[in-house]
Amino acid sequence: MTTHPTVTQPLKAIAIGDSLVYGYGDFSGGGWAERLRRLWMHPEKSGNVLYNLGVRGDKTSQVAARFEAEFRSRGELRNRVPDVAIISVGTNDTPRLGRPDGKPMTIENEFKHDLTLLLDNAASRCRTIFVGMVPVVSDRMPFLDCLYYNRADQYIYKEIAREMCKIRNIPYLDIFELWTGRGSDWIADRIGADGLHPNELGYQSLFDDIVSWSPIVELTTK
Repeated sequence: MTTHPTVTQPLKAIAIGDSLVYGYGDFSGGGWAERLRRLWMHPEKSGNVLYNLGVRGDKTSQVAARFEAEFRSRGELRNRVPDVAIISVGTNDTPRLGRPDGKPMTIENEFKHDLTLLLDNAASRCRTIFVGMVPVVSDRMPFLDCLYYNRADQYIYKEIAREMCKIRNIPYLDIFELWTGRGSDWIADRIGADGLHPNELGYQSLFDDIVSWSPIVELTTK
């Protein structure tokens, strides 16, 4: 009887979130998710598949609303769905509207509600990990002439996200903490003129932090 070798399918992952996932501002590398996709495609790496589902400007509520449809559309084969969800949201919930002390885009309780929906949905369907936000450069605000981002508000929201991930045993990469620990000058060199999005050097640094994080190392190793 002729036997055939078992063909194993590569792991499927989605990276879902806002412009940080999309890679806005990285004109050469396409952002950290694109860099990770290319790394996984290397013959000596895992061969895993990564879909970039970043949408510029998305708040947590918007990512939560589209998660189900995005997730179920990326399995490739019939009755298959992704194995891993890499989530990165929160930055677009933090800005003040109209002036530095204006109303927050998303108040804290709404953010908690929206993130609860997203995390619980994702974690119930596949392995879920979370990449935190990068710190902004506040003296380059406002963004789009009306949005005032600042690190004090970012810290509050990223702590909410970190604690909610901890409760659910979802690995959380605290990029904000890592980068602020390297100093304001280091950050300023890696954030674009808009004060919000990383530049090419910033995305390379972000990719380096992500690819050396143990949950990603496990997925990258062949």
